[in-house]
Amino acid sequence: ALIFASMSIVAWLLKLSSLVSFISETILLGFKAGAALTIAMTQLPKLFGVKGGGEDFFERAWILGGQLGDSNTAVLLFGLAAIALLVMGERLFPGRPVALFVVVVSIVALSVTPLAQLGFNTVGALPAGLPDLALPSLRVRDVDGVIPLAFAQELLALGAANIAAAFGQGYPVAGGLSQSTVNDKAGARTPLALVFASLTIGICLVFLTGLLANLPNVVLAAIVLVAVKGLVNIPELRRVWKLSRMEFWVAMAAFAGVLLLGILKGVLFAALVSMLLLIRRAAHPHVARLGRVPGTNRYSDCERNPDNQLVPGMLIVRVESSILYFNVDHVRDRIRGHIAAAREGLRLVIWDLSSSPYVDIAGVRMLGVLHRELAARGAALRIVEARATVRDLLRAEVGMSVGEVSRRLSIDDAIAGATSGPLEQKDERTS
Repeated sequence: ALIFASMSIVAWLLKLSSLVSFISETILLGFKAGAALTIAMTQLPKLFGVKGGGEDFFERAWILGGQLGDSNTAVLLFGLAAIALLVMGERLFPGRPVALFVVVVSIVALSVTPLAQLGFNTVGALPAGLPDLALPSLRVRDVDGVIPLAFAQELLALGAANIAAAFGQGYPVAGGLSQSTVNDKAGARTPLALVFASLTIGICLVFLTGLLANLPNVVLAAIVLVAVKGLVNIPELRRVWKLSRMEFWVAMAAFAGVLLLGILKGVLFAALVSMLLLIRRAAHPHVARLGRVPGTNRYSDCERNPDNQLVPGMLIVRVESSILYFNVDHVRDRIRGHIAAAREGLRLVIWDLSSSPYVDIAGVRMLGVLHRELAARGAALRIVEARATVRDLLRAEVGMSVGEVSRRLSIDDAIAGATSGPLEQKDERTS
């Protein structure tokens, strides 16, 4: 808890919480499904009344399969009854703490009936009273293996909470998927629910530990199993499949990562997949050839709108992303492909930069190289719709060799200038 608290506070100071933004909703869709199955597999041995074991999902499944013959029928039936009550409670009394009712009924059942003699594992005796404040142990052998676990959590609020947990000899405080889902199923809507939960835990520790001794573990397993089923969103997976096959397979990569590597490494794997996806998209932007929308002075992608009208002797292109050092080669090759497809008679290439909010030095120099290649074949390059910072860099790096670089210059202006002679130089004082 102390190590995690230190990491969280340092991460908060460095504003590292923004890294979470790189994990897309699609990645989370697959990650939550994998986490749900992983959590469920840790609870199934309790449902069947067997010991279970194993470190990862598939090892646990293999061991559980080998122990099914030793299942405790009474425990299994009791657990299935608890699951049925929880599911019906969700439908009949949504937003109500049905799980609390099931817990109370199960404690009473094991306390006043002979069920406890049928092999039920219970919570047992709990230490009574609130924890005492004391310095935490800082021995190296106690820290070994804890640091990687500590990296998979939250920041300032949890950091402060874990400082208290460290000095109170408690478990590290974290926001787990199963706990959060149980909280949501109980009707929680705001963080105030955590305050009430903490007060309730405190009251239980002081006054009610004796009553909780007969709480069967199978009921706790049933509560978790019912809660985590909501993490597997099949309708949304189907929707993603219809909308984008690539996004669907990204979700499946996160899903497989959790099952194969575990929840901790699955978090890191999901983040890595998300980052690689962003880099891949940025490195291979779409380079559109534009044509005039019939009956207007607007231009759009000819690939999506085959009825667009091409301007004879001219090629109008648009890169639908920023132009950066790691995608320059891709952009240049695609532009050269469009130029080659235009064959003879090409007099002017108009490059619309309206959808490129940033162009770095490598991108600007690529424009200069392309200008010289076109000039060698008797064609010109004109830049239109460039943004302020892009215009400044173009003027500084390639100057006026590509013609006027103005915020006022449109595709129609460039076409008109090419058909009527040199483009008119406009006042740049307000550009």
